[in-house]
Amino acid sequence: MLRKLLASLALFSALSTAALAADDVTRHVSEAPFAEVAADLEDAIVNRGFVVDYRGHIGDMLQRTAGDVGSSKPLYRNAEFFQFCSAVVSRKAMEADVGNIAYCPYVLFAYETDAEPGKVNVGFRRLPDGPGRDEVNTLLDEIAREASGGL
Repeated sequence: MLRKLLASLALFSALSTAALAADDVTRHVSEAPFAEVAADLEDAIVNRGFVVDYRGHIGDMLQRTAGDVGSSKPLYRNAEFFQFCSAVVSRKAMEADVGNIAYCPYVLFAYETDAEPGKVNVGFRRLPDGPGRDEVNTLLDEIAREASGGL
């Protein structure tokens, strides 16, 4: 009986988390060409003294593998993510709570969907509010706004 109750609670928790997942994504929109927005996003990271550790071309990967997974539905015209870390911001976050290591490195994305060409979304997945994490959210939002032309 206890196992069933725990399993039910775990399922409810997973479903609740999935339902909230869209709420933790911050997006800003630009009508500039994707290549320009992506370059602006990288510049906004680098100009703050950070190094882009990895630039993922997720749109290309999804397009390249569509047939392999039995899909022909176009999703993105362009879609990339940028991964970086900040020694200063990360240290503050992890001094506040060593468990904040779970949120490092930081990731920002830019994408233009096939359904809405000319509309480039720039954003990030927000960290839960709390000591150390609020500063990360502020930083990521500033970078995304700058890249989208929203500053």
